[in-house]
Amino acid sequence: MNQRNYQKELEKILERIGERSEDAPRLFLHSCCAPCSSYVLEYLCRYFHITVFYYNPNISASEEYRKRVEEQKRLIRAYNEEGKGFEISIVEGDYVPEVFFEMAKGMEDCKEGGERCFQCYELRLRETARLAKEGNYDYFCTTLTISPLKNARKLNEIGEMLSEEYDIPWLPSDFKKKNGYKRSVELSAEYDLYRQSFCGCAFSKAEAVREGRI
Repeated sequence: MNQRNYQKELEKILERIGERSEDAPRLFLHSCCAPCSSYVLEYLCRYFHITVFYYNPNISASEEYRKRVEEQKRLIRAYNEEGKGFEISIVEGDYVPEVFFEMAKGMEDCKEGGERCFQCYELRLRETARLAKEGNYDYFCTTLTISPLKNARKLNEIGEMLSEEYDIPWLPSDFKKKNGYKRSVELSAEYDLYRQSFCGCAFSKAEAVREGRI
């Protein structure tokens, strides 16, 4: 079976929408952090009225969470001031790490990138889909596919499953393609964004410590 090219699927949707259309659709975009969102927002804000949904209960330490969410807000302010595209807004989800730890029970020893991560994807995307439907958005999506460490196929499969469940269109993506990840690194340097050295959860931090990354 041929592997789907989610980037090409996205490009076809964007071609149909057109840049800066008077009736541009509304996108509810889950964001994991400012660096990952930097390219995604630059890329999509000409096609969509974007609301960034910052929902990441997987971030275990409150100090780390606050640092990341403030960087997200700072980047959005900068983009809006520069007029990169349609104005971007942000909604901050509830920060309740206990929700993540309850989900992770029994999967504490999973290596990063395995089943615990897949369940974490679903946890965050489910809330995104629910609120996108509640807010009558035209699409929902996530910035997570920009990371070379995240499974884009799995993320899109989860997104499509939730799309059917909540009856809200999923925007397919593989944002790392076409130098998307490289561009996010450039933008992070340009805006002096805080780039974390681990995903955010206590388990990924422990793995990063063991591997000498932090």
